[in-house]
Amino acid sequence: MDLAKSIEPNSAQVNAEDFLTGPRTVTITNVEEGSSEQPVFIHLQEFPNRTYRPSKSMRRVIVAAWGSESSAYTGRQLVLFCNPDITFGKDKVGGIQLSHLSHLEKPLSVNLTATRGRRKQFTVEPLNAEPLKDETGRDWLKELAMAGDDLDAIGTLGAAATAAHANDKIIQMVRTKYADVKKGGTK
Repeated sequence: MDLAKSIEPNSAQVNAEDFLTGPRTVTITNVEEGSSEQPVFIHLQEFPNRTYRPSKSMRRVIVAAWGSESSAYTGRQLVLFCNPDITFGKDKVGGIQLSHLSHLEKPLSVNLTATRGRRKQFTVEPLNAEPLKDETGRDWLKELAMAGDDLDAIGTLGAAATAAHANDKIIQMVRTKYADVKKGGTK
């Protein structure tokens, strides 16, 4: 019996404890504006009812790698892991960090604030993931990203994916994006 599911936190967000069993590769389905305390909510295919809320340092790495326009992030992948050495004040509390990002040609190093007045270089490696295509050769995730927040375009894409017998992961990502946009979740 796999006990991993039994130790998942009961929370609206992805937590460091979700990665106690090791790093996980995740796929972005949507990005929305959060609150003043946690300004970015990243929806992940692998955590359908919870969001990844990256720290400011990890947001800086993502922006350095992919640019600041979050609409381009749909379909991109990242590897998340629990770093037990993350501190909050003087306490080691653990936290989620990135190790790999798709859409990178080479390792990316970013100088991040480690403590007040001290910076530390953080490096993220390329994740060599193939675009999510099916036997038709269509890059469904690229098309989903291009649809943006247009419900009609997302609906049309969903119908095309269903008609083309795209794999379940693609169809579910289109449905998730449609539901998020319909409820006003994207910015």
